[in-house]
Amino acid sequence: MSTFDKLQSVQALKSHYEGELSKTHLKSLLDDGARNEALRTECASASLIIDCTHTKVDTKGIELLKAVAEETKVFPQIQSMFKGEVINNTEKRCVLHTALRRPKTDTLQVNGTDVVKDVHTVLDQIKAFSDKVRDGTITGFTGKNLKNIVAIGIGGSFLGPEFVFEALRHDATCKAASAAKGMNLKFLANVDPIDFFRATDGLDVEETLFMIVSKTFTTAETMLNARTCRKHIIDYYKSAKPGSADGDVLGKHLCAVSTNLKATAEFGIKDENVFGFWEWVGGRYSVSSAVGVLPLSLYYGFDNVQQFLDGMHNIDKNFSTETDITKNIPVFLGMIGFYNSHACGHASRAILPYC
Repeated sequence: MSTFDKLQSVQALKSHYEGELSKTHLKSLLDDGARNEALRTECASASLIIDCTHTKVDTKGIELLKAVAEETKVFPQIQSMFKGEVINNTEKRCVLHTALRRPKTDTLQVNGTDVVKDVHTVLDQIKAFSDKVRDGTITGFTGKNLKNIVAIGIGGSFLGPEFVFEALRHDATCKAASAAKGMNLKFLANVDPIDFFRATDGLDVEETLFMIVSKTFTTAETMLNARTCRKHIIDYYKSAKPGSADGDVLGKHLCAVSTNLKATAEFGIKDENVFGFWEWVGGRYSVSSAVGVLPLSLYYGFDNVQQFLDGMHNIDKNFSTETDITKNIPVFLGMIGFYNSHACGHASRAILPYC
């Protein structure tokens, strides 16, 4: 029995479901207008509507879910997270990915440091760099515009940015797709040589910027791919521009997201082309840090990525201020997921995105 299953509120919730509710047809539940209204919620500022009416839960089940949230102290723990308190007990860290999208006018002191100010220092650097790459002020070694971006990373340093990249590519409702015209963004995560070939095939090295994403600059898979790309650049210029100094060439075609300036410098990356983030950014939540903002800004333009950050902040505000579980979108989805797994016993979940 899990720790959750020992809680009185969870036992009551499971007992309720295992009674008549589990045998009730969903069609009967959908006839209850009050229930349906409670299972639909909207976040107007983010243009989001959440409809959970097709979950096999009734009005009493919703009230029991609220009891679970109260007994597990969901809302006090949310406040602890937003205040920068240490809630990651495994690594003894605070969890502040929400600070990555707070507006510049906000402040948040953690251990004597205004983390929001630090975040915007990096965001300003990314904006300046990405704007200069996109307008041709920063070029490759031979003066050609850098229109190809190869982002090298693995896990959270790859999955989130690629997800957003794919989501915006054909989105007719925003300006991101049109802003990306003339640019290419490829992701290199797999260490198989075929993946390197797929990421670089058809790209003119003179027009390509390689971006290495590794907080410590020691991640084995990422650094193997980074060294392969570094050799790819040097080998190309030895043939195309004999006598070119490796350091001069690499300085024009490499940038990084890392905190290890010593290692990035030794690799051939200029300090001004290294963009940092912090230990309180968990890998799976790092898309709104330089990990995601840098490649997406290079491809879509910083202003479009700022809208993405603003959208996340809208949800963060709903998450941090709304104390009704049926109106707090992240909590609502989390509690419904908990209900399906712990009360109903569903062991898998399908996520089916479509227009």
